[in-house]
Amino acid sequence: MTDLSIIIVNYKTPGLVIDCLRTVYGETSGIRYEVIVADNDSGDDSERLIRGEFPDVKWIQTGYNAGFARANNAAIRQASGEAVLLLNSDTLVEGDAIGCCCLELMASSYVAAGVQLLNPDRTPQISGNFFMKGGLNYLLPLPYLGGWMKCAGHLFGAKAPHVPDAGSVVEVDWINGAFLMVKRAAYELAGLMDEDFFLYAEEAEWCSRLRRIGRLCIYGQFRVVHLQGVSANETFGSEGKGYYNLYDRKGLQIMLSNFVRIRKQFGVGWYLVQLLFYVADIPIFLLGLLVSRIGGRGRARYSFHQFRRYCSNIGLVIARTPTIIRNKPYFYKVL
Repeated sequence: MTDLSIIIVNYKTPGLVIDCLRTVYGETSGIRYEVIVADNDSGDDSERLIRGEFPDVKWIQTGYNAGFARANNAAIRQASGEAVLLLNSDTLVEGDAIGCCCLELMASSYVAAGVQLLNPDRTPQISGNFFMKGGLNYLLPLPYLGGWMKCAGHLFGAKAPHVPDAGSVVEVDWINGAFLMVKRAAYELAGLMDEDFFLYAEEAEWCSRLRRIGRLCIYGQFRVVHLQGVSANETFGSEGKGYYNLYDRKGLQIMLSNFVRIRKQFGVGWYLVQLLFYVADIPIFLLGLLVSRIGGRGRARYSFHQFRRYCSNIGLVIARTPTIIRNKPYFYKVL
């Protein structure tokens, strides 16, 4: 019997996968596990390079660039473990984090778990999150308006929507998809990941359904390094980390996926409220740019190029709004 199926999605990043697998095989002990690599039609020598060094890897070819949810689902359907671990290719395992997390999870009443993710400089990375009413935390990346909302939240003592650094076991609502371990019994009840998503927000929506089955947690005592955004940036030709980029193709994918998640988890009303805020921020964005240019104090935080791309991305979301509201199966893929 296999305890754990470790799933890694690959899209033209064999170097990252190899570095990741070296730490997986070198650091994992105490459990019986298999490794499945789901390849999104990389069209390169990924399979030769990866299986040349790790011949025991089970290789799945999706046949097209299926994104995160669909590729993971394809692997989950072939997984033999009592739990699955969705592991990003741009992670580096240390201190037997996988084996320890698996043993802790399977001995607990939790249905899913993550670990404390670290930046390469060893600073903590957001690993666990809490649901906010209507997904209002998605307003925080808005230029100018998002900053004002964050200040207002601090002023009125609003609870942070994430766990900044989990030193031990912390119960959360959803877990960062870079390291997400889920019991088979849980996903068989909750269903697999929603295949409408191409990339981003799919783990949050999945965790919302898993949360109806049982509790989720972060094991903060176990650590994994996450080179955040490396593989996605290569795919989209983008720069920067996190989810505050709303100004290029990656930003459009983030924005679109977040809106799809809001519709699915919180309903049409909250979707329209969020969209109204994004549209209302257009004149605020422009006014802020003009004031910063007139003031001329130092380097402006935003550019007119970013403003144009933001407006373009909002327009594309509005064009998809009828489809999103209908909530019928649709692949929201930007690439």
